Amino acid sequence: MAAPSSTDRRSRTFLSRLSLPEQRFVADALRTETVGGVLLLVAAIAALLWANIPALTDSYASVSDFHVGPASLGLNLSLQHWAADGLLAIFFFVAGIELKRELVAGDLRDPKAAALPVIAALCGMAVPALVYVLVNGLGGGSMGGWAVPTATDIAFALAVLAVIGTSLPSALRAFLLTLAVVDDLFAIMIIAIFFTSEINFLQLGGAVAGLVLFWFLLRRGVHGWYVYVPLALAIWGLMYNSGVHATIAGVAMGLMLRCTRNEGEDQSPGEHIEHLVRPLSAGLAVPLFALFSAGVSLSDEAIAQVFTRPETLGVVLGLVVGKAVGIFGGTWLAARFTRAELGEDLAWPDVLALASLAGIGFTVSLLIGELAFTDDTTLTSEVKAAVLIGSLIAAVIASILLKLRNRTYRALTEAEERDEDQDGIPDIYEQDKPEYHLRMAEIYEEKAAEHRRRAATAAASATVAPPTTTTGPASTPPSATGKEAAAGSSAEGDRPA
Repeated sequence: MAAPSSTDRRSRTFLSRLSLPEQRFVADALRTETVGGVLLLVAAIAALLWANIPALTDSYASVSDFHVGPASLGLNLSLQHWAADGLLAIFFFVAGIELKRELVAGDLRDPKAAALPVIAALCGMAVPALVYVLVNGLGGGSMGGWAVPTATDIAFALAVLAVIGTSLPSALRAFLLTLAVVDDLFAIMIIAIFFTSEINFLQLGGAVAGLVLFWFLLRRGVHGWYVYVPLALAIWGLMYNSGVHATIAGVAMGLMLRCTRNEGEDQSPGEHIEHLVRPLSAGLAVPLFALFSAGVSLSDEAIAQVFTRPETLGVVLGLVVGKAVGIFGGTWLAARFTRAELGEDLAWPDVLALASLAGIGFTVSLLIGELAFTDDTTLTSEVKAAVLIGSLIAAVIASILLKLRNRTYRALTEAEERDEDQDGIPDIYEQDKPEYHLRMAEIYEEKAAEHRRRAATAAASATVAPPTTTTGPASTPPSATGKEAAAGSSAEGDRPA
């Protein structure tokens, strides 16, 4: 029987090293998300302090409820509402571009390669929802929040990695990014299907017409932000007034961008726009949303309520237990039945650590929590507190698991980034190129010649150096002193008087 080809082996391996272009894309994308995640963390802490310091509590409520915008267009909204429906549309626009790129040029392009992360993400959404339903079914709580613990916040997860000082190898980072992209896709579908009550078909028709015009202009190659930004705002306003959640407009426009590169292009239009908009999303839109959404009471009574009320307990257990069990179990089952094997440098505890990290469900979970309990402000605040506490517990567990393997991750990351020949390409990607090995041989030969020159110089210096003179008996070795004394006495005895 013929031995399996390298292609066959790759098809049965997951969490293996990425290709160089994919590694660079993931690194660039996650670098911005990491900065945004730290800002998100700062904004969440600021919101909690602002809402829980007695002297500032009233000001937080008044600022969040401050209304601004044209009432004639149905857009006289509170700042909190603007953050949730307006700024998060930018976040979902970037998510739409990410999804489109994954579908046409990334890991989701190949159905075989996409199967495992998609199954893992689906299980990572289904099991938390099931945990929530079980807890509330047994405890007699509301089923309305079943979707709250299903989302993963990649920016917050990366902020945790930045804070604890753990760098993941590119394969784990890409797996986390793919999980989050699939998560966002199904979160968008959940919002569109389950949290749309009344629909104004006239406004919805206007939004669809605007999207068709958006698509037509893109296909015709029309350029200029002054064309697309006003059109995007009009589409967003129509979508908001239609009753469909306005963030759907952002996703739809992101999915319309071309994310494949034509000949001669360094970046596709989608990648270029994502590069421009991602800092706005990660550095401004999402942190401002956190500032106006994370300000919930964390009194002793409120925290106790989180662990005793079925709705909030279901959210906490869904994020902490459901996410870890769902992603790890889905990955293991998919690998088991597809005969896929882990990359040789990683182990199943790494998947468990990543699954625990995915239990950080901040941004979209807060948004769904607001949508699920709009008629009960008290329960909305308690569910938000449950999201914060559940995400914190998941972050602590993931940090412990990741720290146990941090030495391995650091070695893998250093190997992925090492570039001894200084050609801009990590050495690990050039092991099958003869010219790389010739360059390295030349480099080592030059180093060897330099060391030989230094050795010859050192030897010459040692040869011509004058003998060391010493004064006093303390500087003379004992053995030499004894010999000199004996020689001295002999000479003294032979010397004539």
